Amino acid sequence: MREKVILICEECLSRNYTTTKNKQTNKDRLEVKKFCVKCNKHTMHKESK
Repeated sequence: MREKVILICEECLSRNYTTTKNKQTNKDRLEVKKFCVKCNKHTMHKESK
């Protein structure tokens, strides 16, 4: 079963992206390097609580 997650920029803490992940196979938090519009650069985005 896939679940929606929100990705938050580590630098400015803006919520930029939504995605889905499989909770059964990925227990830990998702971390992806994506472009942040507010920072205007590529930053690490982590899954919110």
